[in-house]
Amino acid sequence: MNDILLKNINRPNSIEIETYLKDGGYKSLEKALKEYTSKEVVDIVQKSGLRGRGGAGFPTGKKWEFAAADKNTPRYLLCNADEGEPGTFKDRPIIEKDPHQLLEGIIISGYAIGAAACYIYIRGEYDYGAKVLEKAIAQAYDKGFLGKKILGKKFDYDIYVHKGAGAYVCGEETALIESLEGKRGQSRIKPPFPVNVGVWGKPTVINNVETLANVSHIIKNGPEWFAKMGPEKSPGPKIYSVSGHVNKPDNYELVMGTPLKDLIYKYAGGIKDGKNLKAVIPGGASTPVLKPEHIDVKMDYESVGAVGSMLGSGAVVVMDESVCMVGVARRLLKFFAHESCGKCSPCREGTHWLVQILDRITANEGSIEDIDLMLDICDNIKGKTFCPLGDGAINPVLSTIKHFREEYLMHIEEKRCPVGYQHSRWCL
Repeated sequence: MNDILLKNINRPNSIEIETYLKDGGYKSLEKALKEYTSKEVVDIVQKSGLRGRGGAGFPTGKKWEFAAADKNTPRYLLCNADEGEPGTFKDRPIIEKDPHQLLEGIIISGYAIGAAACYIYIRGEYDYGAKVLEKAIAQAYDKGFLGKKILGKKFDYDIYVHKGAGAYVCGEETALIESLEGKRGQSRIKPPFPVNVGVWGKPTVINNVETLANVSHIIKNGPEWFAKMGPEKSPGPKIYSVSGHVNKPDNYELVMGTPLKDLIYKYAGGIKDGKNLKAVIPGGASTPVLKPEHIDVKMDYESVGAVGSMLGSGAVVVMDESVCMVGVARRLLKFFAHESCGKCSPCREGTHWLVQILDRITANEGSIEDIDLMLDICDNIKGKTFCPLGDGAINPVLSTIKHFREEYLMHIEEKRCPVGYQHSRWCL
């Protein structure tokens, strides 16, 4: 498959609007505004089968339909550029190297739902990306693609860049809204859902960067073109971020449903130094670990779910035989415990308890009861928090116990690390 979303990232001056216009940029916006009503654009995206690329995989057109049907105005679009999942770096090249592709998708999406403005919520660590976006937005205003009566139509629209403070929880849509409103970044209870009661109490659509970047291509080529790529329930191109113990870590844009085995061995060049594959995280740090016998799975929402994990953001973290899986669980739990916003006691307390238990197990000071204790703590977190951070945090523990229980037993019963590390500070 030829790149669609990443095709321009290595072009000279790819961030400039003139470069984008020479390649047919903003023609999809012109087509959408001049040939289709807002509702027809929503229908086209629904027909394409585009699903959110931020992790949940919710049908994009359906979300737009819910917001557009709400009579409460003004409506808003929020672009989630808070790419904070460990192992995930798929949105960054779009933001930093092809910003006008994203902006065109944002403007078409705003037209579709009848939004007054879009706020691009970008994580604080992406300072360069924020500057690229601000420059691109200024260029779009100068060319008449933003502002009043865009392309002579009765459509006024503005885009703003809002920098977050680097809190992982603000990748969750309601915490993102709270942060954008100037409050502490903590999740809201749902319902009501943002499509009806979102930012400033108004109907709000939150879409991920990669999701919005697809929109102009769907308008240009038609929904049937998009729907024919990949599985029927998960069509279109997908950017997979592959990292870890592979020879060629990188972003790979492939058809949704590409086998995980091909990602690792065909595209990412296989395992470094000729070592054996031990485990794979298929969709970012919050998704359950898979074993080598699972790598024939197709990388789409339904297929990955069927083998006990989640596609998530499509961030593939590959681990070889040198890795202690108890240490992996400990390292990831330290991240989640640090990033918990503290609003829900199961997540706030439970993640830190799990870290303490994993600390003593990796220090070879654990007891056999610790395994059941961790499972009990996970059970008291699962489904009992305002946002999915709690559910995501327990996945490293649950999946490593499920697939690598023998490594826990080695630390506990034999007082040694299965891969030879002597102390917890090296058990990473």
